Amino acid sequence: MKFKNKIIISFCIIIFVPLLLALIVLCSIQHFQLRAIEQTYGVSGSYSYFSNPMQLLSRFTKGSFEELSETASVRPEKFQDREYLDKINAELGEKSSYLIVRRDRELVYIGEDAGVTMLTGLPEYGGEASDANSGMYVDGKEQALIKQIDFRYPDGAEGSAFIVTILEETVPEVKRLLADVLISVILILLLTACMLTVWIYTSLINPIQKLQTAVLNIKEGNLDFTVEAESSDEIGELCKSFEEMRQRLKDNIEETMTVEKENRTLISNIAHDLKTPITALKGYAEGLIDGVADTPEKHERYIRTIYSKANEMDTLINELTLYAKIDTNRIPYNFARLNVADYFGDCVEEIGLDLEEKNIGLTYFNYVDEAVQIIADPEQLRRVINNIIGNSVKYLDKQRGLINIRIKDVGDFIQVELEDNGRGIAARDLPYVFDRFYRADSSRNSATGGSGIGLSIVKKIIEDHGGKIWATSRESIGTVMYFVIRKYQEVPNEQSADH
Repeated sequence: MKFKNKIIISFCIIIFVPLLLALIVLCSIQHFQLRAIEQTYGVSGSYSYFSNPMQLLSRFTKGSFEELSETASVRPEKFQDREYLDKINAELGEKSSYLIVRRDRELVYIGEDAGVTMLTGLPEYGGEASDANSGMYVDGKEQALIKQIDFRYPDGAEGSAFIVTILEETVPEVKRLLADVLISVILILLLTACMLTVWIYTSLINPIQKLQTAVLNIKEGNLDFTVEAESSDEIGELCKSFEEMRQRLKDNIEETMTVEKENRTLISNIAHDLKTPITALKGYAEGLIDGVADTPEKHERYIRTIYSKANEMDTLINELTLYAKIDTNRIPYNFARLNVADYFGDCVEEIGLDLEEKNIGLTYFNYVDEAVQIIADPEQLRRVINNIIGNSVKYLDKQRGLINIRIKDVGDFIQVELEDNGRGIAARDLPYVFDRFYRADSSRNSATGGSGIGLSIVKKIIEDHGGKIWATSRESIGTVMYFVIRKYQEVPNEQSADH
């Protein structure tokens, strides 16, 4: 969930959840208060009492008012009966009320101690009429609801009976309602705040702490950990990006270490392989200096050997230079349109002279039409052929070595096959022969030598030409190297097509 949506939800929770919970709590409190009022005062409950408390106070004394009204109209002499008045006053006392009876202007009965304000503030005889559901509110030091019943004594004297309900002492449940609601609202706000805090903490703080731990791990050089995204929000996306960065950083470091290892291997291989021609150069040079080559034939043979060893060293140095260019994708290519028959014919003629000197037989078969052309870099493609042939020569173990070169037409491509009758490659080694620094013969003292990058260079050049290279081999029988290069095809322009 996006943080924008979380903010909207949080806003709604802050506004609506407290209101909803407060409404539920208020209704519950009112329900319990009404039940308490009904049980305490015998008054049936109504939610209107909480908005109009005077209505509730009036109903407290409704029964007593009706009884006194009936007594006033039927038996007014009962207001002179002290026992009857005490009985009524006792009933009113259970409802935080008491009775006052006045004869003319004299108070003849006071149900309990009342303040001066209350006693002097009683309405006059014949004042505003009261009924069972209404009365007069008196404000002052003592707040009360007064219901008045006027009557005449049997002797004609004016009489009034007053039911006084003290507001401070009535319905404590109503008074506690505000405090209960206030406490409930505070608790609801605290609960809502806790819920939001936990939600925000789990969705924001926890992932940030994980990222902080991850940063410390990277700072200390530890990349062997994972950062899992537990959500799809912005923090989750940040965790995913961080994990991708960690993985890429780890891959880069591993790649750098691999490259450094390969560089050390290459330097070690070339240093080892340079020792052989250098040793030979020094030996033959010393022979010339010491006069060992005392005949023209020996002298010429020494010079040719020195030249051959110098060429070996030059080849190794060229491989090292080309390897550096391969590693940075900076091999210089000069592509040109080449006639297949002419180009490979020249290559075979050049290679044949070298192989003939080494007593290696060479056969060449061209099954491609003389007009077929390819787009290739002639120098780099010659390097491919020379590297493959050179690799074959190293591993020739027969008394009479043989190399076959075949050029075939395979649809949109030409296929070049270079076959030898050397020692072959073991099945377990065959998948890796084009990997850099892989040498099936790992012995450094092997007479074959080599830097271990010759075939990897071949693969890189062929792939840069848009082709593919592979090999098949049988031990003790020989190896066949295959590569394909796309033919050059004329594309007719639109104008010619229209005609």
